[in-house]
Amino acid sequence: MLLHVYNIPVAIGDVPIVLLSVEELKKTAEDHIAELKKSIEHVTSGKLKIYTETRLGNVIDELQDVCKKIHPFAVVMGTTGTSGVERTLFGSNTLTAIRHLTSPVICVPRGKEYGQGIHKIGLACDFREVATTTPTREIVSFVNEFKAKLFVLNVDYDNRQFKPDTPEQSAILHEALEPVQPSYHFITRHDIEDGINDFAESHNLDLVIAIPKKHKLLEGLFKKSSTRQLVFESHVPVMCVHE
Repeated sequence: MLLHVYNIPVAIGDVPIVLLSVEELKKTAEDHIAELKKSIEHVTSGKLKIYTETRLGNVIDELQDVCKKIHPFAVVMGTTGTSGVERTLFGSNTLTAIRHLTSPVICVPRGKEYGQGIHKIGLACDFREVATTTPTREIVSFVNEFKAKLFVLNVDYDNRQFKPDTPEQSAILHEALEPVQPSYHFITRHDIEDGINDFAESHNLDLVIAIPKKHKLLEGLFKKSSTRQLVFESHVPVMCVHE
């Protein structure tokens, strides 16, 4: 399902806006989504059944309503637009969707393509309260669906690997993820977003799975480093799943 939520334009500062009727806004939205559907049908040689819907309203409110009705496997969103204003709005909407939607949200950077499929997946995990906070069953199902290799990234941002509870939590996670036989790695850099991004690039990951509420990764994904752009503005998509 392709969903486009459009709004009545609001003036920002001294920037003038073009006044359009609701009917004109609706027609423009429907024309754009029809073009997108046509483009996807061409790329997939008509193998996908594609539905489209346009709605006037708040992006997150409409997404929540759609998710309640169709129970999607995941919501796929972009992380940036083309203009400065769009970059701010896309980032804000995506961040809000991650916080409020119960469905997994896959954030895809601009220009990312999956021509060869998803083969390598990273799971950012802090080995805390694994049994109650890590949706291992869903992660195993997702990895199996794509027949992918799973890399578990211990986000050890405060040097916790030698604390007493870590071996026990590690054992719980290892047992839960055993069906997909993951490999385990430590991210020990103080800036965990840079650490994840470095690992993702050096190991050619196709996707990183994050559990936003478990640690402070979510906020960092949207900030810029002085030396580089982080996960949300690199080539590595991120799928956020809730506890």
